[in-house]
Amino acid sequence: MTNAKSFSEVSVSKIYKEQIVETDDVLAVEEPLEIRIGFVQENNIRKHQAISITMRTPGDDFELAVGFLFTEGIIKFYKQIKDVKHCGKIGKVGFQNTVRVDLQNDVEVDFKKLERHFYTTSSCGVCGKTSIEALQTGATKIENDDFVVESDLIHELPSKLLEKQSVFERTGGLHASALFDKNGVLDILREDVGRHNALDKIIGAKFLANKTPLSDKILLLSGRISFELVQKTLMAGIPIIVAVGSPSSLAVELAEEFNITLIGFVRDGRFNIYTGKHRII
Repeated sequence: MTNAKSFSEVSVSKIYKEQIVETDDVLAVEEPLEIRIGFVQENNIRKHQAISITMRTPGDDFELAVGFLFTEGIIKFYKQIKDVKHCGKIGKVGFQNTVRVDLQNDVEVDFKKLERHFYTTSSCGVCGKTSIEALQTGATKIENDDFVVESDLIHELPSKLLEKQSVFERTGGLHASALFDKNGVLDILREDVGRHNALDKIIGAKFLANKTPLSDKILLLSGRISFELVQKTLMAGIPIIVAVGSPSSLAVELAEEFNITLIGFVRDGRFNIYTGKHRII
């Protein structure tokens, strides 16, 4: 799909001490995306159902929808997808803001998971979920301890990310997620007003390319590390998470439980290894 415009210009009054300057400012766009799935019921009738509404930066919406369904455990394999497309106008959400993922006829839908409908804001994708156990559905411990990287490479990743954050450079208002290989070569980068959306976009892109699990990649996050981001990383099989910000206590607990290397505060020539230090040389 073609990326939508991810920034907009607005008129502002800038105050410099006692001076007022009328000028334009650039803002990151935030709009709702309704994610729907199409599936076949027992009576062979195909229906579609809304799963979530998330506030996101337009662009890469197919990747976002598929990544969300995958990291939520609703789909597991690339072959389960029949089609991904924009829907017609449904409810209050317009054509370009509604994506439907049609599943193959033989895919069984877990209605208990579908009952966990929730409204996802741009800052918190975990709202409305009831327990840690529900988030860990289908997750397995990451075993590839042979995937190791040098500490010098970790120091280099934030600057490599910033060089490629085109929308952030203009607005200063977006989160980013990126995948690197063990040599520090950038594989894929996505930006969004929601940190969980940016991660779903890169995971969705890899899922649609039938390239999951991502057991040979390093994930870099532009901000803090929440429990939800570790959960999504776990579902994608990524062994190393690196972030400019700090992790939450639950993020560290989950990373420790599932053998994920978790690194935070990568800045000014330093970083903290919270879990999985055996992967860092």
